[in-house]
Amino acid sequence: MTATTNEVVPAGAAVGGEPIPSRVTPGKAPGTEGTAVGRTVRYALLVLFLVLILLPLYVLIVTSLKRSADVTASQAWSLPTSLSFNGWKSAWDSLSPPLFRSLVLATSVAVLSAMLGSVNGFVFSKWRFPGATTVFTLFLFGMFIPYQAVMIPLQGMLLDVQGTPGFSWFDGIVKLIAVHLIFGIPICSLIFRNYYATALPTEILEAAKVDGAGLLRTFRSVVLPISMPAFVVTMIWQFTSAWNDFLFALFLTNRNNGPVTYALNELAGGQNPDYPSIMAGVLLASLPTLLVYIVLGRYFIGGLMSGSVK
Repeated sequence: MTATTNEVVPAGAAVGGEPIPSRVTPGKAPGTEGTAVGRTVRYALLVLFLVLILLPLYVLIVTSLKRSADVTASQAWSLPTSLSFNGWKSAWDSLSPPLFRSLVLATSVAVLSAMLGSVNGFVFSKWRFPGATTVFTLFLFGMFIPYQAVMIPLQGMLLDVQGTPGFSWFDGIVKLIAVHLIFGIPICSLIFRNYYATALPTEILEAAKVDGAGLLRTFRSVVLPISMPAFVVTMIWQFTSAWNDFLFALFLTNRNNGPVTYALNELAGGQNPDYPSIMAGVLLASLPTLLVYIVLGRYFIGGLMSGSVK
């Protein structure tokens, strides 16, 4: 009888008479291979790209802390001679109600889209019915419809719904939530369908069926607990899409019930723009999505990769 061991074979050792090639230089951490000149050029390029990316942010912050009289083209890159928070106060006074409306919009769209996408993805990946491939293909067609092509008829249809007796509440943010849910169904269904097709073994569903669980019980007790990676991806995607939307807001809302992108456009308009308040408003409007990516960015990448291989 031959005993088996779990010994790790070092790189370069021979197994079965054939040497195993070494891919890592001994004594060096991964990513540090190459000559000193190559590493210097690599890091110099990284620093250059970082500076180019952060330059607009620097201008935004510096300008927002200046007085309106100090903002000129020749002084755009200079630091403020005296700190002024009037621009931030003005921007907050103008954007605080729209910011709250955008938060309601983006959060609702993210949660509801993820739930609908999970149901559709589970059905399309694990429940084979006649015409399933055709129905799923028709779902995906919704991803390729330009918003501009349907904006006028969409606006007319939603105005008809709003004018129906008892539907006067269907306006503003509620209308935007419905639109983003409809246009978000294809991409959310695709993400969940691909995730369940690769990361959800059919044997688990068969075991649940043997234990007497129905379709809804299986989905609630077996599928949902392992769906967190796909939920993270779809929720971040939909949150960002709804928060940054301006086209639907421009056509379907007004200054009294629109999101922050509509209010920011009005803040930046006019013949005598107040640049400190505009720059502060841009920073305020960008902060939520920035925080989402800072906090959940690594989960977003992990969610995209999970289920990509079987």
